[in-house]
Amino acid sequence: MAQFINIHPKNPQPRLISQVADVLREGGIIVYPTDTTYGLGCGLSSRKGVERIMRIKQLASSHQLSILVSDLSDIARYARVDNATYRLLKRFLPGPYTFILDATREVPKTILPKRKTIGLRIPDHPICLELLKSLGEPLLSTSMRFAGETEILSDPYVIHTRTDHLVDLVIDAGELPASPSTVVDLTGPTPQVLRAGAGDPDVFA
Repeated sequence: MAQFINIHPKNPQPRLISQVADVLREGGIIVYPTDTTYGLGCGLSSRKGVERIMRIKQLASSHQLSILVSDLSDIARYARVDNATYRLLKRFLPGPYTFILDATREVPKTILPKRKTIGLRIPDHPICLELLKSLGEPLLSTSMRFAGETEILSDPYVIHTRTDHLVDLVIDAGELPASPSTVVDLTGPTPQVLRAGAGDPDVFA
């Protein structure tokens, strides 16, 4: 049965953040808030956590997964970033965007599709940022939507009911919008919007 923890969305309680981080360190998977939707995630180094998420979401091994980091300096560890790209990332992050970048060897092979790219985000949400800092490593992230469904779950009580025996912990930070991040591919000569979402896609037109 999954733990259900209410954390203040603007002033997250350090004791509770630490409690959630401990679950992740033990290889658990959680549902947590971001600046766009609720995410389903685990610590980047948790192979079992990654496998559980792939099963829950019924994702193919080639599916493009995303990782969340707390600071721009972390991005350079997991993705190849030149000066121009760094300036662009600095302009839009933290924020409701996922950027597709060429991955470095620091990204575990278990989450890399054959094309060797990774989606990277810095969410503008206090709980998520504090959790990342407490954990000390990125979170693997995917939206809280079940296979075969179009709706992203946004009510934490509904999420808890539907994931009670699938995940280890659900954070209640209130109801969130059901709009995912805007996905922008930066691996080519010009930015390409792959999915329009919460972030304004027109700025990359």
